Amino acid sequence: MNERPHLLLVDGMALLFRAFYATAVTGQYMMNSKGMPTNGVQGFLRHLLLAAENKKASHIAVCWDMGKKTFRNELFNGYKANREAPPVEMIPQFDLARETVEAFQIPNIGVAGYEADDCLGTLAKRLQSEADVSILTGDRDILQLLDDHIVVHLLQKGYGNYKSYTKETFTEDTGVTPQQYIDVKALMGDMSDGYPGVKGIGEKTAFKLIRQFGSIVGILDHLDQLTPAQRKKIEADLEMLYLSRELAEINCGVPVSFSIEAAAVTQIPDTFMAIIEELELKTVKRHLITAKMNTSLIS
Repeated sequence: MNERPHLLLVDGMALLFRAFYATAVTGQYMMNSKGMPTNGVQGFLRHLLLAAENKKASHIAVCWDMGKKTFRNELFNGYKANREAPPVEMIPQFDLARETVEAFQIPNIGVAGYEADDCLGTLAKRLQSEADVSILTGDRDILQLLDDHIVVHLLQKGYGNYKSYTKETFTEDTGVTPQQYIDVKALMGDMSDGYPGVKGIGEKTAFKLIRQFGSIVGILDHLDQLTPAQRKKIEADLEMLYLSRELAEINCGVPVSFSIEAAAVTQIPDTFMAIIEELELKTVKRHLITAKMNTSLIS
């Protein structure tokens, strides 16, 4: 019997932003001789290479946002409206990061009108029957995707440090299932994504209500069991609650074409080494030499 492939799905947006801001706060942009900042792309690649090595991935793909506007902006004008534009030093690094992934000879995945999260969810759910799927991200929203053969590794401070979840450990930790977590998010809202949920309902209360009633539908069926204050808040914000539920749920039906065979990786290709040299990504080169990964990615 053939061993199941291990597919590592990487949240390119989360890794690149995290890597950029980890060094940008001190102004360490790591300019190359062409005057191009490379701090974000170098950190992104270190996260990617370490995860591929640590998690023994046989296949890798990286998912990206494709522009600012998605179906969620059509649902709600305020979606992510509070986010500032990325700093000028970061803008060229989006293309650079994708170019390095292409040189690594693994797929860059992105579909206009959808977020990287939606592509991650679509691929994870589509492939869980034939592969063990690991998702690498810094975004807790992805935890709703936990399922049979789908695990999530949340980046922690530094490199190579993860808080890893299965659907069982998530439920043990939180008292709700990954699917119920969508309803928790809908109730409490998400300030970084710009949707408010129910005004006055915070994270603690949202978890408590979902643990007690199972879902938003369960809460609405038992409004008489809520405190007067809770009932008043929810009844006053019903429309936004339904909308927040729609915004919080990752779309796992994205029309994305993907072949797992194209994501197979066994060693660092020459094309990747060439782009490392061309872009003068010294930190990545040092990492490869130290880790002895320039000939073999998977031990």
